[in-house]
Parts: sequence; structure tokens; C-alpha cells
Amino acid sequence: MTRAFAPIVLAINLCASVFVAGCASPGDPSARHPVVPTSVADLAARQSGGEIVLTFSVPARSTDREALAERPSIEIFRAEIPSGVAADKKSPWRLVYTIPPERVDIYLADNRISFRDPLAPANLGRAGGAPIAYMVRTRAARARASDNSNIFTVHVFPPPAPPVGVSTEVMESAIALRWNESVPPAGAALAGYRIYRARMESGMEDIPPNIPQAKLKSPQELAGSASSPEFRDLHFEFGATYLYTVRSVASFGADSVESADSAPVMVTPRDIFPPAAPRALELAVMPATPQGPAYIELSWEISSEPDLAGYRVYRSDLEESSGQRLNEELLPSPAFRDISVVDGKRYFYRVSAVDRAGNESSMSSAVPADVPKEVP
Repeated sequence: MTRAFAPIVLAINLCASVFVAGCASPGDPSARHPVVPTSVADLAARQSGGEIVLTFSVPARSTDREALAERPSIEIFRAEIPSGVAADKKSPWRLVYTIPPERVDIYLADNRISFRDPLAPANLGRAGGAPIAYMVRTRAARARASDNSNIFTVHVFPPPAPPVGVSTEVMESAIALRWNESVPPAGAALAGYRIYRARMESGMEDIPPNIPQAKLKSPQELAGSASSPEFRDLHFEFGATYLYTVRSVASFGADSVESADSAPVMVTPRDIFPPAAPRALELAVMPATPQGPAYIELSWEISSEPDLAGYRVYRSDLEESSGQRLNEELLPSPAFRDISVVDGKRYFYRVSAVDRAGNESSMSSAVPADVPKEVP
């Protein structure tokens, strides 16, 4: 190779290296190809009143197994298909909603999207059980979307009317809900009711206008079901604020559909329920001795109240009067020694129980005690 030809070869090799590296000009290198999120694989849907509720997980990684820099946008597709025909890629899919990245978090609940698709009257007017199919794609770059999600088909029926007249009553061991009995749509049977509950942030006094998108302390979840228009929620905490809605369920043969939510009701249960009065109060009079004055020992049955805070002891000179309280601090155990008695007097003792909310029970039955006179 001549010396004149060597620089030309070197320049060609250098350009080839730059081309292979993908750096044709100075500056930061660009991505080799668009970032593509993994496809959604857990799309599910159900009818709720005149809406279809879609739920699915949002991809967090790309097909290259790298974490996505931000939430991808979401594209929701819908297809109306004939009865008896399975939806597939060739179905008449139509893009009905696009959720931009900055709005994805609005629809997140427990790390899953919950999106409500309102059905048009034409959809509800189709023959009962007419299928509607859904599919979603996500997109981290405009150039390329993810692969299609799984396809989920919902059979749409005329929904029952939501229950009306929902009310609550706070009991010591339950929050009772009652409502008016619902009437199912024509051709359907009433299959019962489903009760949903969400826990509100403390201090909230007003019912949120948009429950699915409200900032709740816990999401709206199924609290239970009922066959008649009443329900008792046994799993609650005093002082917490709960929001309840009720849905009717209608059955069309083997298929069933929920109504929309009833008007929500909100309740903050307060513990205003005193514990039961202590039982089996017994006394033992200990007369004076050369070593010390007389005193009286009291004991009673242990209270079975789960929120017991302690006991109070009362003494009176009269059987019909509660008299004065002898202990300033609550007694943690069912026993007390009265060392302030006077020889030769008769006393009447009573005991009460107090719970952690400060509610005091009625008093036990009065039990008399006669302190003997000191023998000179």
C-alpha cells in the first residue's frame, strides 16, 4: 500500500466505525428503536349498571426488560360482535378512549387501572346478552404501541335499578344497613344485593361527588352480600368514617348483572355503649387487730368486655344511694381493699365497669358490710 493511499483507507475505516456505533454526529446517542411496553395480560371487565368496568395492570417494563421512565399512555378498544361469535384480531375494533400518561394515576386503585366505559342506549337496547369485546394497548413512544392485550368479552343485559332509601344504624357490634326492596327488569329474577364499603380519610364530612376517583383511605370493596334488603357490617372500628353503596343483582338465567351504585351513605360510628355491670360482688370484713385497723376486701367476676378499661368502687351509708367513689384511678383487676372504714358502721358497696371510650356501666347490686366495734 502506498503512503498516499493509507490515509484514505484510515478515513473509510473510521467512518464505518462511526456508522456501526450509531453516532453520525456529536452529541448524546439516541435509542436504537422505540421503547415498547410489555402487553397487558390481565384485562377483565364486568357490567355495573349502564357501564362496563375495565380493570388491568399497567406495564412497568419494556419488551427489553427495562423499567419504563414514566407511565405509558393507554388505548382502549371496543368491538360489538354478533352473538355466538368469538372476538379476535379481525373483529371491528374501534379506539374509544385514550388515557394520556399524566392522567393514568387518576384511574389507579391497588396498582390496577379501574376504568368505567358508559354504554350508549343503543348498546343497552340490543338483545339481552349481546356481547361487547374489549382490548387495550399501551404506548411509551408515538412510533410504536405494545402488542394487543388479551381480549375480554362481556354480555350486556338491561341492568336493574339501584336500591333506594339506604340508611344506617350504629349498633354496639355492627353497622346495620337497610334499604327498599328492588324490582328486577323484565325477564330477570332478583338475585340479591351486594354491599360495597370504602374507608374515608379522617375529618371528611361531605360525601365525595365522584366515588371511583375520590381519594379514599381504602378503596371501595365488597363488604358482603344479602338476599334481603338489610345487611350488618360486623367488621368496623369506632371513630373511623365509612362510605357505603348498595347494588341490586338481577339474574338472566346463568348470567347476572349488577345495578349502578345506590346513593352513597356515610357514617362515623361512635362508641356510646357502656359495658355490662360487674357481677358477683363479694365482701370480706377483716376486724381490727393489735397490729392494725379493720378493713374490707372486695372482689367480683372479671368482666368479659373486649374494650374494658377498668373498674370503679362506690361506698355509701345508705342502700338506695351510690355514695362516693373510692378509687381515683381505674382498677385494672376485680379486687379492692377499703382501709378507710370506721368501726361499728354499716356500709353499702357497689362496683361499675368503664370501657376505653369512657362509657361507664350501671352499678352492681349493693352489698352491705358491717364493721364490728373495736373491743376495748
